[in-house]
Amino acid sequence: MDIKTHTINDIKIAEVVSDTIVVKTTDDGLDLLGNLYYQDFDRIIIHEENITPDFFDLKSGIAGEMLQKFSTYRVRLAVVGDFAKYPGKSIKDFIIESNRTRQINFVNSTAEALSRLSAN
Repeated sequence: MDIKTHTINDIKIAEVVSDTIVVKTTDDGLDLLGNLYYQDFDRIIIHEENITPDFFDLKSGIAGEMLQKFSTYRVRLAVVGDFAKYPGKSIKDFIIESNRTRQINFVNSTAEALSRLSAN
């Protein structure tokens, strides 16, 4: 796993770059949050393919628990991917509701993630 740093308008944004799944469990997500927060990042981009598919099954509880921690610590997160492949109404509603805030975003591209996370 590598961390790519983007700086836009003096805002540091961490992008997680990996060929493997980085977040397999809630604890993995919390470790990532803590490690990047310790490095002075409060805005993080992670790609869908780096997150366990169980995250997108809301019954697993991974998404809710992990994203609550990001909200609690006021670390903004953008998940980049193609979410149309998740057909469930619950996940679609969850994504729509998350995108209404600026805290947690589900977006289609890194460029869109950078735009959202660099906005105050």
